[in-house]
Amino acid sequence: MTDFRLADRMARLGTESAFEVLARAKAMEAEGHKIVHLEIGEPDFPTASHIVEAAVEALRAGYTHYVPAPGIPPLREAVAAFLERTGRMRATPDRVVVTPGAKPIMFFTILALAGEGDEVLYPDPGFPMYESITSFAGAVPVPVPLREANSFRIDTAELERLITDRSRLLIINSPHNPCGSALTRQDCEAIAEIAQRHDLIVLTDEVYWAIRYGPEHASVLDVDGMADRTILLDGWSKTFAMTGWRLGFGVFPPALVEPITRLAINSVSCTSAFSQYAAIAALNGPWGPVDEMVEEFRRRRDIIVAGLNDIPGISCLEPQGAFYVFPNITQTGLTSAELQSRLLLGAGVAALGGTAFGPCGEGYLRFSYANSVENIRSALESIRAQLT
Repeated sequence: MTDFRLADRMARLGTESAFEVLARAKAMEAEGHKIVHLEIGEPDFPTASHIVEAAVEALRAGYTHYVPAPGIPPLREAVAAFLERTGRMRATPDRVVVTPGAKPIMFFTILALAGEGDEVLYPDPGFPMYESITSFAGAVPVPVPLREANSFRIDTAELERLITDRSRLLIINSPHNPCGSALTRQDCEAIAEIAQRHDLIVLTDEVYWAIRYGPEHASVLDVDGMADRTILLDGWSKTFAMTGWRLGFGVFPPALVEPITRLAINSVSCTSAFSQYAAIAALNGPWGPVDEMVEEFRRRRDIIVAGLNDIPGISCLEPQGAFYVFPNITQTGLTSAELQSRLLLGAGVAALGGTAFGPCGEGYLRFSYANSVENIRSALESIRAQLT
């Protein structure tokens, strides 16, 4: 067998633990074990029928060929109209870039803006790709701790202390994965003021914007002047239960559209044509399926939060958005990795240790409540049995 020597940069590229735990859990299921899947972060609802039909019609109409790299004009127009209609931002279609999933927006943004030695600030705990892509690009990842005492929101005073003359990009995520927290309007105003004063570019990851339970969604884009230094990252996966469709988009300051499009041409060429017509149907279609999904997530959230807080050794804050809880498990006397393994092997409950999202996640687990109430209740009973 040939011994391939990988490029040094590959040692800097991490992974997403949710898929590793999913594979292990699936292997256990294949051996006959019953597993409750609370590890993977995707809605367990079907894509709405009007979206599926739009894709089928597009396929039958022959939309199976190359299209413009930043997206078909009707979809870019639909994204801009949707953002304005929902009160999120005003943007012209030529600032929208459509990609196969939202991760390319992270990749392209970091590759385009963060060079060797530049610093990228990102939340810890946070989506692991932020740190992984930054390291791969040769930039320096700088974690911004999210602490339970501050409801897992950015402490802006601490953020400012971490900024240096090499700081280039700030990544924020609200509603947040894995903590389920959400930035307040005051948080966004303070972050915007810091970004403007230190000349930081902001990547705001808002893929969970529609899945929120508290006040209206708050964004740095609500602050005057921030549209000129902010990239909005969003997509269809979470809002419309379309994870497997691989559809994402970014809204960029005008000067970044051409270099980002160039990166798309060099990597993915374009996003599949027929799926873009499905994306238009999602944006312009009925909102009822989204409301129904969010209301069911709210019901599940209430059940899992109450259930976890009733288990000795576990305490859990109430999430403000997304579909994750991030309970504190320090009183169990176990590390995050130990409890993750114990729950999978002993209780048949697949979860993620908090350190999958950064060192600040030690002492926590992430459970996704994108599963049925019946399965959530069953998982809670099994967790209690393991810890009592």
